[in-house]
Amino acid sequence: MRISKVYTRTGDKGTTRLAGGQKIAKDHLRIETYGTVDELNSIVGLARAFNENGGLAETAKLDEWLHTIQDRLFDIGSILATPPGRESAAMKTILSKEITALEQLMDDCQKKLNPLKEFILPGGGKVGAFLHQSRTVCRRAERLCVRLNKEEPVPEEVLRYINRLSDAFFVLSRWIAQAQNENETLWQRHKG
Repeated sequence: MRISKVYTRTGDKGTTRLAGGQKIAKDHLRIETYGTVDELNSIVGLARAFNENGGLAETAKLDEWLHTIQDRLFDIGSILATPPGRESAAMKTILSKEITALEQLMDDCQKKLNPLKEFILPGGGKVGAFLHQSRTVCRRAERLCVRLNKEEPVPEEVLRYINRLSDAFFVLSRWIAQAQNENETLWQRHKG
C-alpha cells in the first residue's frame, strides 16, 4: 500500500470508510474497537522506545517480542476494519500457533519470576509501567471486541489472542522489571 496524502477531507462530517469502502460513523463500535487496538499499538511503541538499558540481552529479547506483537496488533486492526463478508484472500489472519506462542512466552518468563503473594501496583520502571498500561488498554480492547462480536462476527482467534496478550503484558512487565533491577511495589490494603 502506498499513502501519498494523510488527510482526505472526507471525514469532516463524522464518517469514515472501512476496508472495502463501506461508509460508517466515526463513533461506531467497530471504529472504537480498532481505534483502541491502534491506541494499544502506540503504547507498545512507547514501551519499545523506553526499552534501552545498556545492552542487556533481555531488553533486546523484549524488543523483538514487542515488535512481533505490534505486527500482530496491526493485523488485528486490519481485520477489525474489514466488515464481515469483505475479507480478501491477502488479509492476514491470527493463527492458533500465534496464541500458543504467547502462552509459551509467558510460561518461559514465569519460570524466572517469583510467584506473587500479593497484588502489585502498576510500575516496575518506565518500561514495566508502559507494559502495565498496555495490559489495561488491551483489556479494554478485549471488552470492545466482545461487544462487537455480539453485533457482528469477530474471528475467534482475534478474541483469544487479545485475551492472552493482556496476560502477556502483565508477565512481561514483571519479567523486564526484574531484568532491569526495577522494584515492584506491592499493594497494601488500606486499614482505615
